Amino acid sequence: MNEPAFPTGFITDPRNGKIIGGSNGMTLRDYFAAKAMQSVIDQQDVFRGEVDNTAWLAYRIADAMLKAREA
Repeated sequence: MNEPAFPTGFITDPRNGKIIGGSNGMTLRDYFAAKAMQSVIDQQDVFRGEVDNTAWLAYRIADAMLKAREA
Protein backbone atom coordinates (compact mmCIF):
# COMPACT_ATOMS: atom_id res chain seq x y z
CA MET A 1 0.00 0.00 0.00
CA ASN A 2 2.78 2.47 0.82
CA GLU A 3 5.48 1.15 -1.46
CA PRO A 4 8.44 3.23 -2.64
CA ALA A 5 7.64 5.92 -5.20
CA PHE A 6 11.01 5.99 -6.99
CA PRO A 7 13.07 2.90 -6.20
CA THR A 8 16.39 2.62 -7.98
CA GLY A 9 17.20 -0.94 -7.02
CA PHE A 10 20.78 -1.94 -6.50
CA ILE A 11 23.60 -0.11 -8.22
CA THR A 12 26.56 -2.35 -8.88
CA ASP A 13 30.11 -1.63 -9.86
CA PRO A 14 30.49 -2.94 -13.43
CA ARG A 15 34.12 -3.85 -12.76
CA ASN A 16 33.51 -6.28 -9.92
CA GLY A 17 29.73 -6.61 -9.48
CA LYS A 18 29.78 -5.33 -5.90
CA ILE A 19 26.77 -3.38 -4.71
CA ILE A 20 27.78 0.27 -4.36
CA GLY A 21 24.42 1.97 -3.84
CA GLY A 22 20.73 2.07 -4.43
CA SER A 23 17.68 3.52 -2.81
CA ASN A 24 14.05 2.73 -2.17
CA GLY A 25 13.27 6.39 -2.75
CA MET A 26 10.52 8.21 -0.89
CA THR A 27 7.36 6.41 0.02
CA LEU A 28 4.35 6.73 -2.23
CA ARG A 29 2.50 8.37 0.68
CA ASP A 30 5.19 11.06 0.98
CA TYR A 31 5.11 11.66 -2.77
CA PHE A 32 1.33 12.02 -2.77
CA ALA A 33 1.48 14.34 0.25
CA ALA A 34 4.08 16.55 -1.42
CA LYS A 35 1.92 16.83 -4.53
CA ALA A 36 -1.20 17.51 -2.46
CA MET A 37 0.60 20.15 -0.42
CA GLN A 38 1.24 22.19 -3.55
CA SER A 39 -2.49 22.51 -4.07
CA VAL A 40 -3.25 23.01 -0.37
CA ILE A 41 -0.77 25.88 -0.17
CA ASP A 42 -2.47 27.56 -3.09
CA GLN A 43 -5.76 27.40 -1.19
CA GLN A 44 -4.57 28.49 2.30
CA ASP A 45 -2.59 31.24 3.91
CA VAL A 46 0.18 29.07 5.36
CA PHE A 47 2.08 32.04 6.69
CA ARG A 48 -0.51 32.79 9.38
CA GLY A 49 0.04 29.79 11.66
CA GLU A 50 -1.52 27.27 9.30
CA VAL A 51 1.63 25.29 8.49
CA ASP A 52 0.75 22.38 10.80
CA ASN A 53 -2.76 22.22 9.39
CA THR A 54 -1.40 22.32 5.85
CA ALA A 55 0.89 19.34 6.45
CA TRP A 56 -1.89 17.45 8.24
CA LEU A 57 -4.30 18.05 5.35
CA ALA A 58 -1.71 17.04 2.75
CA TYR A 59 -1.22 13.68 4.48
CA ARG A 60 -4.98 13.19 4.82
CA ILE A 61 -5.25 13.68 1.06
CA ALA A 62 -2.33 11.30 0.50
CA ASP A 63 -3.99 8.65 2.69
CA ALA A 64 -7.23 9.03 0.71
CA MET A 65 -5.28 8.63 -2.54
CA LEU A 66 -3.66 5.43 -1.26
CA LYS A 67 -7.04 4.09 -0.17
CA ALA A 68 -8.54 4.90 -3.59
CA ARG A 69 -5.80 2.84 -5.24
CA GLU A 70 -7.04 -0.24 -3.36
CA ALA A 71 -10.55 0.03 -4.82
